[in-house]
Amino acid sequence: SPIAICTWGFSDATKRAGELLAEGKSALDAIIAGVAVEEENVENTTVGIGATPDREGNVTLDGCVMSPDGDCGAVVAVENIVNVAALARKVMEDTPHVILAGKGAEAFAYEQGFTKEKLLTAERKKAWQDWLKTSDYKPEINIENHDTIGMLAIDAAGDIAGACTTSGLGYKMK
Repeated sequence: SPIAICTWGFSDATKRAGELLAEGKSALDAIIAGVAVEEENVENTTVGIGATPDREGNVTLDGCVMSPDGDCGAVVAVENIVNVAALARKVMEDTPHVILAGKGAEAFAYEQGFTKEKLLTAERKKAWQDWLKTSDYKPEINIENHDTIGMLAIDAAGDIAGACTTSGLGYKMK
């Protein structure tokens, strides 16, 4: 039967993907919608809107997808776009490229109808400003215990797709 799984305890994301799979949607459609739940969750400080910024106070996001056919697409260092996994899908399906980065990825997003969003929330800005007082950057991995959501799904046809979306390490170097 169809199934969706994801990293960490993102039960709402998995539930959304599972609902779409139950409706007969493709694994690729299900994972894009599933990870979008966390990309749009302002309480999640490691993905999408409300994510922890880099050292300069900018929220930059990365996303990637892989289709059942083994095709893939990715975007890195994207600002102002919430749903970077969906944008990575557009790279995969609508360009001859595998990866777009930074301003080029952002420009492509606008061409595809994505809207510009302010990703840095007041709470994350304050936390960043507090961090700046000491700039206590240590090469520690998983300070917040996670830094991404990865999701895999198998649909009714037996096709497998995957996606990953993240803001990366908080206060990372640009």
